[in-house]
Amino acid sequence: MTASPIHTDPASAGGFNNLGLDSRLRRALDGAGYESPMPIQREAIPPILEGRDVLGCAQTGTGKTAAFALPILERLLEPSDRSDRRTIQALVLAPTRELAAQIFESFECYAANTTVRATVVFGGVSKRPQTQILRRGVDVLVATPGRLLDLMNDGVIDLGSVRFFVLDEADRMLDMGFAPDVRRVTRAVPRQRQTLLFSATMPREIEAMASKLLHDPVRLAVDPISSTAPPVEQSVYFVDGRRKTDLLKSLLETGEVDRALVFTRTKHGANRLVQKLDRARIEAAAIHGNKSQGARERALRRFKSGDTRIVVATDIAARGIDVKGLSHVINYDMPNEAETYVHRIGRTGRAGESGVALSLCAPEERVHLAAIERLTRRRLDRLKTPEGLATEPAREERDSRTHGRGARRGAGGARKHAGGSHRPRNGGKTSGGTTGGRERNLDSRGAGRGKSTESRSGAGSASRTSGSRRRGRRPAGSHRNA
Repeated sequence: MTASPIHTDPASAGGFNNLGLDSRLRRALDGAGYESPMPIQREAIPPILEGRDVLGCAQTGTGKTAAFALPILERLLEPSDRSDRRTIQALVLAPTRELAAQIFESFECYAANTTVRATVVFGGVSKRPQTQILRRGVDVLVATPGRLLDLMNDGVIDLGSVRFFVLDEADRMLDMGFAPDVRRVTRAVPRQRQTLLFSATMPREIEAMASKLLHDPVRLAVDPISSTAPPVEQSVYFVDGRRKTDLLKSLLETGEVDRALVFTRTKHGANRLVQKLDRARIEAAAIHGNKSQGARERALRRFKSGDTRIVVATDIAARGIDVKGLSHVINYDMPNEAETYVHRIGRTGRAGESGVALSLCAPEERVHLAAIERLTRRRLDRLKTPEGLATEPAREERDSRTHGRGARRGAGGARKHAGGSHRPRNGGKTSGGTTGGRERNLDSRGAGRGKSTESRSGAGSASRTSGSRRRGRRPAGSHRNA
């Protein structure tokens, strides 16, 4: 990829006044409590205002949404000779409903003192209210790909006037689960446009795909790509897989955990864990792709307000959930993909706040831990597991000695056997789903045809992986019901 780097001297970086933003936008930022731009904002806003394509990578929770939303709004406020009829000028694609809703809220906040109109569309809810708003005309549309394509097929959305095309969480948007839909959307927007791609992680194969969408881009990496935020303490417990729930309960009962987001690998696993916590009189809620949109929104609203202390979620919550004061992220199941770990723990320690990330690692998940530590270039602190819950001492000592060797061998295995490949044979296509028909599911990496993906998702189980191959299928990057 041809890219022009930009270097900003932090000593010369002032407030938002120095970025050339309209006074109406600056007033909105003041009202929202923004004091000075984050590094990714200082780096990205000037080239976007100049009309350059941008590929931006920065740690989660460092202000990437404002980095593209503010300059887009600034450009939309410029005098133009277009007709009075409102047409979609900016299109932002996001992989999950939660993230799409959050991006829309940011646009609304920044544009509060302007006449710019924005809306959001995603699946799981009725199309009628979305259709009514779109027919009245909007300037900015935030969408998940499935619902966007449905509304395009209905003749409700015309992307012929799009000037700004944004992929947030670009690594996920360009993987094999979403790539076909993104290609369809790309064909519908004008060739002459400004394209902006932002993410916290950017695997090489995804970056190669991104280069096909960008023209002479400015490439920004204000932090090492796939790095994790320094304020987050990252530790791991080595625990027998059958005793994970006991360890989790003991952690939640210590009083040190204020609010925690607990990640499981599957939707059924999230439900089972909530039931087990409930029996232990620990109140928790679940967020995953089998929950209705209303249930997901209620659970998230109660979590943000502090009414619910514990939320158990699948990886649809790894991107797009911004909860102030989230003290802990706990990986009940180690993620199959190392990049997912970066996004999961990015839910805490946001905007410079402190946070704690704890991982519960069973023996069969060591390969995933090795891949995570190699990607992040950071060794997680080893914590002493309470007596009776740890793996066998002999195994601990042996695994510790072979950690470096296993890490080198393990990354490929983590992707290959956990269904984390970015090159699935079936292209991630499935059928079924909720309203919208094409909404993608970040809950697991298994591909099914009208069936729950958990039965074939990579769960660190060699037998399941073998079964997938015997049936002639390979785990794919399909994402239903996001």
